[in-house]
Amino acid sequence: MGGERAAVLASVVFCTALVASTPTGAADLAAGKALAESCTGCHGADGISEMPKTPSLAGQPDEFTQWQLIYFRSGTRKDQAMQPIAESLETNDVRNLGAYFASLQPPKAASAQDPRVEAGAKLVAEHRCTFCHGEHYEGNRAAARLAGQREDYLYKALSDFKSGARVGSGVASMADVVYSLQDDELKLLAHYMAIQP
Repeated sequence: MGGERAAVLASVVFCTALVASTPTGAADLAAGKALAESCTGCHGADGISEMPKTPSLAGQPDEFTQWQLIYFRSGTRKDQAMQPIAESLETNDVRNLGAYFASLQPPKAASAQDPRVEAGAKLVAEHRCTFCHGEHYEGNRAAARLAGQREDYLYKALSDFKSGARVGSGVASMADVVYSLQDDELKLLAHYMAIQP
């Protein structure tokens, strides 16, 4: 286990150095849009996913999207579909995709209201989700936008943080948040975030 953590830490240090050493030119939204055409099959037109367990990317913070692509590109974060795509991206491609998806309108949240909302709100308050993800769960720098995201994807992400299957930025803080939560509580959190405007 110690070797695994050391490998993840080394990868994060490498990625941080890589990002810090790259030129910080302005992103090219047109180039990002062109690259994003190949993303629509899974992540949907205009970055709004209709595919189960696949996240919407529209409105995600620029930095968050860039970091996820870097984690996939380096192999730190594993996914059969995403790794080969990310490996083909140059640093400017990553920058352009991050800026493009950040420029899109986020998905509209589902309007369904039910008794789970109050329980979800209580869990969110207890675990201080707004501290990293923003007052309205809109995302903040390298922290994901949660509001309006697909409920099934949010549940999968929370479950992966709890099981240790998810790697990348925020893993330690997210693992701490979900460690004591039961499966039904993870579902409540996912539902609550998905219906936020």
